[in-house]
Amino acid sequence: MQSDGGYAISEGNYTTLVLIDLTEHVFAFNLSHLEMLLHAQLGEEDSMFIRTGKRLIINREYVYKVNIGKKQLILADIRNNISIPLTASKVALRQLKNHLESQLSLPSSSDGTHRPPR
Repeated sequence: MQSDGGYAISEGNYTTLVLIDLTEHVFAFNLSHLEMLLHAQLGEEDSMFIRTGKRLIINREYVYKVNIGKKQLILADIRNNISIPLTASKVALRQLKNHLESQLSLPSSSDGTHRPPR
């Protein structure tokens, strides 16, 4: 099941949910509260959303590329020709990359990038 939710980013007590079509919705609650709402609404299917560092939740279905060295994460919707570059800490991206690789059983690449199959 693919969701239209691309990612959510927080600024203090406000969270901006960005849909994959780049529509933005701002909420007056923090990212932890959004995580609770996702779990309450989606149950086990909330696993499609991954907390990446302190300020970001991403939809793993749209992860196109993780580049730890450049502190860059790219979400993409190939069907609609949309690419969303995001930045995150090296620690957060390394954890994300390890999480994705453990689920897909993919070997690490030498340049620190990861491109899950579509």
